[in-house]
Amino acid sequence: MKVQNIKNIDKFFQVVDACKGKVELVTGEGDRLNLKSKLSQYVSMANIFSNGEIPELEIIAYERDDIDKLIDFMMNE
Repeated sequence: MKVQNIKNIDKFFQVVDACKGKVELVTGEGDRLNLKSKLSQYVSMANIFSNGEIPELEIIAYERDDIDKLIDFMMNE
């Protein structure tokens, strides 16, 4: 799923941390980073995040409940 205009980075990663299954960030090169890893979170923030928001990310969640959490975050933020 593509997510856009993430303004509250901390809340986004709190939602990711609350997910039960794997949540991955797909890089522009097609690599997949485990977003539940703190190291990957910091790397992704450093590489993608500019001016206080993340404009667009492609993420993959494997559990239906996790997908629902992420969609709920995007709808309510």
